[in-house]
Amino acid sequence: MAIAIFELSVSCRPTFIIRSVFCSSQKVPPFLPRPSSTAPSQPFQIRQNLSPTPLRIRWSCAAAIENLDEGELIIKPAESQSPVREWKKVSSRELGISTSAISGHTRTVLKELKRNGYEVYLVGGCVRDLILKRVPKDFDILTTAELREIVDIFPHSEIVGRRFPICHVRFGDNIVEVSSFNSRRQTCSRNLIPFVRPIDCDEKDNIRWRNCLQRDFTINGLMFDPFARLVYDYMGGLEDIRKAKVRTIIPSSMSFHEDCARILRAIRIAARLGFRLARRTAQSVRDLSCSILRLDRARLLMEMNYMLAYGSAEASVRLLWKFGLLEILLPHQAAYLVCSGFQRTDKGTNMLLALFANLDKLLAPDKPCHSSLCEQWWRCFRSS
Repeated sequence: MAIAIFELSVSCRPTFIIRSVFCSSQKVPPFLPRPSSTAPSQPFQIRQNLSPTPLRIRWSCAAAIENLDEGELIIKPAESQSPVREWKKVSSRELGISTSAISGHTRTVLKELKRNGYEVYLVGGCVRDLILKRVPKDFDILTTAELREIVDIFPHSEIVGRRFPICHVRFGDNIVEVSSFNSRRQTCSRNLIPFVRPIDCDEKDNIRWRNCLQRDFTINGLMFDPFARLVYDYMGGLEDIRKAKVRTIIPSSMSFHEDCARILRAIRIAARLGFRLARRTAQSVRDLSCSILRLDRARLLMEMNYMLAYGSAEASVRLLWKFGLLEILLPHQAAYLVCSGFQRTDKGTNMLLALFANLDKLLAPDKPCHSSLCEQWWRCFRSS
């Protein structure tokens, strides 16, 4: 297995070689997935060279990456089969969803689209959070209306995005995101798997099911009709919520190759909800962690803002450290954890984690810190 090497052009710094391994003898926090029992159990090793050379961080074992060509994709035979899923249609009352938890601007958009004769659904993480009795970070609407028709209904709106165009409906400083069934294109990677249509689906179910196939995780593949008060689950999301599990809809290696930002999204969701990653999803996070280097700076900054600014910074940092991603995003902080003898599975704390824990007490999904402040943190951490 090839060793991924990440170099920073920083002069007059000692050279640290960090060997990242899992210590299976340590107890794992409840929100972290357990490492494989076959993982090596040995302490971290640091070798310091006092000569003025650029800072070099090398990681292996848990954070070692097998290099993949851009067009190469490895799918295990067991993962390439798509079983017939049993889908569910559940009353929102049975799930304890209260429509009063939906924001006022979102309700306005829903009612106006419905009044104009279009079907509307809440989709994605907001449905998951409503089921978990959590405050959603935002609300995403899916409708049968075309994007141009949405703009005609809401004058203060605009269409954004190229790969996945959506409509931003503005209410002053607030934005409600609305997407159309007709604008979400199925990516070519998903055509490689013979998906089997669920049993007893009519044409409307088939349209909803195909839309859910394009999403990232099963717990984000739920649809909620607030007028019929029904939740549609075609991907097994309700069961994974019950099991507190983050699992990709398509095979994880394919999903992360399709969009490597999903690696960071999986960490963020697991940290915020206290969920664990499914076994294959966790393995793919480790194996493909270096692929996040393909993301541009703006996307990395946005993902880091989502992790640090919404009340789950400490849990996010722990999971980034657990899966060997902290070395890539915040290498100096990773070196600090190594120098302090902090193991991958430690549930104790130190000065860095205590800082984030105190920050979490001041923030929440509905009262995050401003993104510009998070950007300053990231710059300070990267240059410290």
